Amino acid sequence: MGPGTDVWPHCTSLDNRHSRECMPAMIEDEDPEDFDHLSETKFAKPPRNGPPVRHSLSEALLVDTSNLKSPKGPLSPQNVSCVFLPVFRSGSCSEIGPKPYMEDEFICVDDLQQHLHAKPDHLLTGAFYGVFDGHGGVDAASFTKRNILEFIIKDSNFPNGVQKAVKNAFAKIDHELADHSSLDNSSGTTALTVLILGRNMIIANAGDCRAVLGKRGRAIELSVDHKPSCTSEKMRIEKLGGVIYDGYLNGQLSVARALGDWHMKGPKGSDCPLSSEPELKEVTLTEEDEFVIIGCDGLWDVMSSQYAVTIVRKELMVHNDPGKCSRELVNEALKRNSCDNLTVVIICFSSEPPPKIEIPRSRNRRTISVEGLDVLKGVLHHV
Repeated sequence: MGPGTDVWPHCTSLDNRHSRECMPAMIEDEDPEDFDHLSETKFAKPPRNGPPVRHSLSEALLVDTSNLKSPKGPLSPQNVSCVFLPVFRSGSCSEIGPKPYMEDEFICVDDLQQHLHAKPDHLLTGAFYGVFDGHGGVDAASFTKRNILEFIIKDSNFPNGVQKAVKNAFAKIDHELADHSSLDNSSGTTALTVLILGRNMIIANAGDCRAVLGKRGRAIELSVDHKPSCTSEKMRIEKLGGVIYDGYLNGQLSVARALGDWHMKGPKGSDCPLSSEPELKEVTLTEEDEFVIIGCDGLWDVMSSQYAVTIVRKELMVHNDPGKCSRELVNEALKRNSCDNLTVVIICFSSEPPPKIEIPRSRNRRTISVEGLDVLKGVLHHV
């Protein structure tokens, strides 16, 4: 990940960390004309026969029945029309990049009810997504992809205590990676998951993958990059006896949190510098929330969150295809010489493309004095 970021998240932190909200400031790798073209771009309907991507491109209408309070008396058309009903559809792209082998994995489940073959009387209205950046082999990332959702759903705290269920699932994955004889226990993976139940979205992150919300053109980061050089992670690492050499935990690993890597951990249940505990954040989706981008660090090492949101929004207004948008981000990262595997998942919350952003024109007339005009002419004359 890059050392800095241009956006500040505004959402609830379940780990008592402060969050911040971004403003769409122009960044050095962003073309100022991109914003001008937004108002000129033609809307598009969802593609019917788009090109295949490396996962299913689908959509599911998900209604948050838990958050809807029925007014007294029968529902009127006015009451129904004001309720935000998210429609979940996703697209993804995963490329090996310049590395000789692929260690990234991802999962996209647009409809939990259908995916889990749940009975009609056991409603699981929601969706689930995740990206997993493996290291030291693909064992840890593949195992996490196959089991993380099942571990969450089968946890005794689900669905009434979702946050606890997610944390328990991460811990169980970590312990299973140590116990399975068929898996390389020195293999590890970062993990970022997005679990959506109705309109409630819970992001769990352990490592340096990142989730970014596109909110009417603004980029709002929903996760923190767990780098050893991060102030809070550095303090925790040093408190537990770990050291950081040139940005690497104990001189070996470029992340401060990961699943697996048992050659760097102590006995189960003990605190160690390399943590498997995810950081959780919860967001209630609104009409202004247009999409979420989740990706491994191969993307974020060469691209800011705001620039990624700008690209995706602009492309959605053209063709409204999240699969093509994820491909566009991967291609852009390759042009910027990303040196890692690249995996991107884009989750949209509406079947329609994003609306145009109307920028009101200023009514104030700006003038320049005769003296100022002469000074400007003099400056331009000597350029």
